Amino acid sequence: MLSLKNNSYCSKNSKNKNMTYGIVGLGRFGSALAMDLASAGAEIVVMDKNEERVRTLREMTEHAYVVANLDKKTLIETGIQNCDVAIVCIAEHLDTSILTTLNLVSLGIPRVIAKAATAEHGVILEKLGAEVVFPERDMAIRLASRLENSHNLDIVQLSEQINISKTIVANEAIGLSVRDINLRERFGLNIIAIQSGDIVINLITPDYRFKEGDILFVSGSKEGIFKLNRWLNS
Repeated sequence: MLSLKNNSYCSKNSKNKNMTYGIVGLGRFGSALAMDLASAGAEIVVMDKNEERVRTLREMTEHAYVVANLDKKTLIETGIQNCDVAIVCIAEHLDTSILTTLNLVSLGIPRVIAKAATAEHGVILEKLGAEVVFPERDMAIRLASRLENSHNLDIVQLSEQINISKTIVANEAIGLSVRDINLRERFGLNIIAIQSGDIVINLITPDYRFKEGDILFVSGSKEGIFKLNRWLNS
């Protein structure tokens, strides 16, 4: 295993530091996450038992480690305990996922996120104190929403109750006001922003009238968003 001799770059006591992320497991999900974060300028610590995967990420961070196991001592040697966020991306191996999540939470990392393979796995991870993500399920929900509704550009599920949808305004709504379509009363949805051309409006008044090409960002339940989609399609 490679040890981190100097992890001051993500020391919690350093001034003006950037957000730092620790990523455990470099499969498809973990590698894509690491590359996106690094491309966005974030500082990352990554680790995996597969040397080839780690070697690929060394092009993006000098803090990439081959680890034989993920016990607490090994995790501390990588310096991951000094990161702001740690993400466990090894859902396929339940025992390792659960133990690693427990160790990261116990290290006092402010935010621990763990990928879950099943609902039951997710419940256990939540009880350990982690935020849980279901990448495959979330992607399926987003794809299904786009297939079912030609107006829907994207949907992000934040929780069972809170979803954010990006939707093109239907032709029938052009010229109508926010008050006229009344999404809150009809579908239980709130408009959080409207993109009109190159302008994003986040202070929405009831008198705003929709224009051709406007894009709505709404939040609410998945059921409410699906009802909105059906209304747009009809």
